[in-house]
Amino acid sequence: MRVRRLSRSLFLVVLLSVGVGAQQATAPRGAEAIAEADLRQWLTYLASDELQGRATFSEGLGVAAGYIAAHLAQWGVKPAGDGGTYLQAVRVRSVRTHSRASVTVQANGQTRTFRDGEGITFPRQMGGRQTVEGSEILFAGYGLEIPSAGIDDYANLSPAGKIVVYLGAQGPATLPQGAGRLLAGRARTAIEKGAIAVIGPAAAGGRGRGATPPAGATAPAQPDNGDFTTVRRYDRVVTPQLTAHDDFLEFLFSGADVTYADLRAKAASREPLPRVALTGVKITIDVDADYEIVRTRLTNNVVGIVEGTHPALKDTYVAFGAHYDHNGFRENAKPGEDAIFNGADDDGSGTVAIMAIAKAFATGERPKRSLLFVWHAGEEIGLLGSQYMADYPVVGSIDKIVAQLNMDMVGRNRNDDPAASNMVLVVGADRISTELHNINEDANQALPKPLTLDYEMNDPADPMSIYTRSDHYSYAAKGVPIIFYFTGLHADYHRPSDTVDKILFDKLRRVAQLAYETGRRVAEMDRPLVKDNLGPRAGKGFQGKLPEKR
Repeated sequence: MRVRRLSRSLFLVVLLSVGVGAQQATAPRGAEAIAEADLRQWLTYLASDELQGRATFSEGLGVAAGYIAAHLAQWGVKPAGDGGTYLQAVRVRSVRTHSRASVTVQANGQTRTFRDGEGITFPRQMGGRQTVEGSEILFAGYGLEIPSAGIDDYANLSPAGKIVVYLGAQGPATLPQGAGRLLAGRARTAIEKGAIAVIGPAAAGGRGRGATPPAGATAPAQPDNGDFTTVRRYDRVVTPQLTAHDDFLEFLFSGADVTYADLRAKAASREPLPRVALTGVKITIDVDADYEIVRTRLTNNVVGIVEGTHPALKDTYVAFGAHYDHNGFRENAKPGEDAIFNGADDDGSGTVAIMAIAKAFATGERPKRSLLFVWHAGEEIGLLGSQYMADYPVVGSIDKIVAQLNMDMVGRNRNDDPAASNMVLVVGADRISTELHNINEDANQALPKPLTLDYEMNDPADPMSIYTRSDHYSYAAKGVPIIFYFTGLHADYHRPSDTVDKILFDKLRRVAQLAYETGRRVAEMDRPLVKDNLGPRAGKGFQGKLPEKR
């Protein structure tokens, strides 16, 4: 098992690792300053065995943070973290929930109250106290919208302002293979369409919150992680997302023209579900819980700012981000087995790309707006660093961030296919701001060798749900226009074989140059981007710009 102890202090590691070779007397400027040699040097260290896979909360991740920070200091990037440092402490809290939540249903001339855990289950992180009342209840079948598969349960239906109910833990028989993430995201889809609450089915065979261990069984001692772990404001009011069981659903549909027994049978057989009107039904959801913090752990985002030149605009920011954590190492590896998840592409590639962009701006011409650079921690275990930054932005308010450009896995070809050597997947650019999509298109065409921009994974029915799976999503959820640059998955994803020798450094440099040029153009704008919030329109096979509405 190739795991070595980190024998040197962080200070010494940084001093020895940074070196003096990065200084160049006559360095190129702008996007041309993004150099393949820099990317190779930095990634060779960050994805080395010495950092032991950069797991969140590990010493290896701390060494990586120090390495990045030392370079930022060398280039004159302003510290944006706690106490004048480059580190923003991310507080990861384990929380226990004490629930008094309930749902009251009026249906078929009767009223019943279901307490949390008795027919209806609230998530442990249910948010702050609130009461949600709805007399417009929308039954949305399986709750799916996948036009490419001929599935659209929301056709001619508007969830806005309504409580949405859907059934079918497995979805319809026509569900595309590998679309499990779309099933898991049904509540999110309804909320994005304006639902005020969502009620979905329990997993097959499930009624409670977990299995009871056999009598006499003794579990090994573990840290108390409470009922959930979060970096967010756990007591903020959120849209209720509830799980319903048979007794609740039988009562809910008791006055409908189709019985719940019939619907349950069709869902079990994965048949099409009929449209059912839930008229004369009223649901009152009482969210009521106290929270107890049982454990707090700390990790760090690395943050720096290159200040803009315009007196008024420099208090607004174009943010660049990547995650610098990975999956550590296998503690149960066999002797001689490669145990370390080096994470050269995931996301060492994005980490060094953002370093190169920061260096180019800090040592070159600065735009009107300021540039915020964030290396997020904890992406691999739930977007922790980006969620924390979105809730507690170091610039004071999330509204000061006019755009966020995220890079995650940008150093290889999709499936290692040479035919994808010029391709980069662009996700989310058009969803909040059509103008940002078009700026990125123009920036690409301005490059000496434009990349092929592929929008396949911008499809809302993307079975891998890539749009929701990296740090940009934490910003997009707050209304910040984003672009996610991604060159695709490959056989080494989340394996120890994701190593530096497989990185295509010329391609990595070119993707970084595209992000630089797009960010520069946004940072030079005299006004914020237009947020038209028209959603995804650029999909598989799409090329070029989109019409803008001003």
